[in-house]
Amino acid sequence: MSKQPRKQRKRMYEAKLHQRHKFLHATLSKELREKYGKRAIRVRKGDKVKVMRGSFAGHSGKVLEVDMKSLRILVDGVVTKKADGTEVGIPIHPSNVMITELGEEDEVRRKILER
Repeated sequence: MSKQPRKQRKRMYEAKLHQRHKFLHATLSKELREKYGKRAIRVRKGDKVKVMRGSFAGHSGKVLEVDMKSLRILVDGVVTKKADGTEVGIPIHPSNVMITELGEEDEVRRKILER
């Protein structure tokens, strides 16, 4: 693997779908970390997260959307106003959030957490 930033970016932009899952991992809160014995897990729609970095640091909300193409998530309440007054969500990188509460748990996620 190269150290050059341009090759690092190229690798990220050209990553296949199964590789992009790893880029969408976010750290777990201390309670969840103790409960499941994992440090990070993939962010999903419906999870409750707390923003740790940026101008919205400290804000908590549900994940509304996970964008696999741009590797960003939209959090409820993290919005900005456009010139015409409409509110739009600000995309946040998953590494800048902490999962505080897991959304609905299905069979696949349960198996991931039990591993």
